[in-house]
Amino acid sequence: MDNTGPVVSSHGLDTIGLYNLGKAHWNLPAPLLYEAALRRNEGLVASGGAFVAYTGQHTGRSPNDKFIVEEPSSQADIWWGNVNRPMSPEAFDGLLRKARAYLQNREAFVQDLWAGADPEHRLNVRVITENAWHNLFARNMFIRPPAEALQSFEPEFTVLQLPGLQADPEVDGTNSECFVLVNFAQRLVLIGGTWYAGEIKKSIFSVLNYLLPARDVLPMHCSANVGPKGDTAIFFGLSGTGKTTLSADPSRNLIGDDEHGWTNSGVFNFEGGCYAKVIKLSAEAEPEIWATTRRFGTILENVALDPATRELDLDDGRFTENTRASYPLDFIPNIVPEGVGGLPQNIVMLTADAFGVLPPISELSPEQAMYHFLSGYTARVAGTEKGLGNEPQATFSTCFGGPFMPRHPSVYARMLGEKMAKTGARCWLVNTGWTGGQYGVGQRMSIRHTRAMLRAALDGSLAGVESVVHPQFGLRVPTACPEVPAEVLDPRRTWQDAAAYDSTAHELTKRFEQNFKQFEAYVDDPVKAAGIYAKAA
Repeated sequence: MDNTGPVVSSHGLDTIGLYNLGKAHWNLPAPLLYEAALRRNEGLVASGGAFVAYTGQHTGRSPNDKFIVEEPSSQADIWWGNVNRPMSPEAFDGLLRKARAYLQNREAFVQDLWAGADPEHRLNVRVITENAWHNLFARNMFIRPPAEALQSFEPEFTVLQLPGLQADPEVDGTNSECFVLVNFAQRLVLIGGTWYAGEIKKSIFSVLNYLLPARDVLPMHCSANVGPKGDTAIFFGLSGTGKTTLSADPSRNLIGDDEHGWTNSGVFNFEGGCYAKVIKLSAEAEPEIWATTRRFGTILENVALDPATRELDLDDGRFTENTRASYPLDFIPNIVPEGVGGLPQNIVMLTADAFGVLPPISELSPEQAMYHFLSGYTARVAGTEKGLGNEPQATFSTCFGGPFMPRHPSVYARMLGEKMAKTGARCWLVNTGWTGGQYGVGQRMSIRHTRAMLRAALDGSLAGVESVVHPQFGLRVPTACPEVPAEVLDPRRTWQDAAAYDSTAHELTKRFEQNFKQFEAYVDDPVKAAGIYAKAA
């Protein structure tokens, strides 16, 4: 066994039945993983030093290929359905046997890592991959323990990721050749048939989403930062809503950009890195993230580059619009090195409303916060996904991260409401989408105005401002905000045709109402009454 790097216990490989490996490389640092990846022809080095890898047909997550093993220890607590599909223990064991056979006489790369910056709630994770660059991805995205902690490291969960191993759906009980399997009884994640690296981190996010509520910790798909006065803010939002961009505020320090836990004493980052979308990224608009794409240690997924000069072209989406950069958190300035912050004073829920009818900012009551948290609304537009037409499409991803929620969404929403009640945190709904009309007629909300509204919300400037209740959405909308024209705050005033605004807004309320029916049996009457279709008092 090759123990290049810190010497660690071999406990873990034998306990999951991995024998007769060609060679196991333990806890290799980035330079040695680069060397191994290049030796194995796994990718290219771009001008500037980033490692560029291509993932083939799978350029994003495969939600239809995710399964949870249906077994007694977790069966009663899983939200079974389209998100969490059941797999029998026998089917899982069959694929595990295939994985063991597949790895015989092959190289494997192992990283022992932490998921969670809070020592009381972190998870010891062992990631075993067949490719060096996927091991570097895991090293970037999770927290790297100091050498002394590796001496006694015992994995609490293991991820075995084998992109070259494909399932046979008729034999293995999968949906396709790709599979992402979580077994809580065996504390094991098994991934195969996909080179997309994001499955590694999202599988552990799903694991923490299951484990932490039992410890009174709310797991959240959100970014978080800290202001100059030590005030913590968290930002929920689906892809395309500006979660990463808006939380990376030069005047505030970033705790993390994607996954956090809310304890009784504060929030903590699950990760040690960032996994940012980089399509059409510019040095002018996002200089900190752009700089990471020119740095040794960063992984770029499916980014085009010149074959002769190795110069990057971040505007080229020939492989996918979902181009990604994986880099350690300390590659960007203004971070909180410890990965922890105090109790949130402000909660921001971001939505990109392509219908152009939601106010640019409004304050939510705790009941409204639970309603919008359960709804997880945004809207997709043509060009962002295959199959979308010219009209916007309302999209609801519960808890702003439905694909990663093993428990019923009401569990997380109830915890959010309870923690808001204990801390007095204020909640803001921010529309980063369209104004003056829906997509194709109006224009995208000014990032300058959005930043001004967020600053006013987070520094308390909006606390004493007069507000009005929106007649259709029931949201409290401030009538004034520094550096923002008053007419911008009232979306109806930005439309040339007020009747068209009213009709479109009414249509969106109906979409909310229809979506929320699935949760009505799980929430109290005050949450139902706080729905998007509430009328002004």
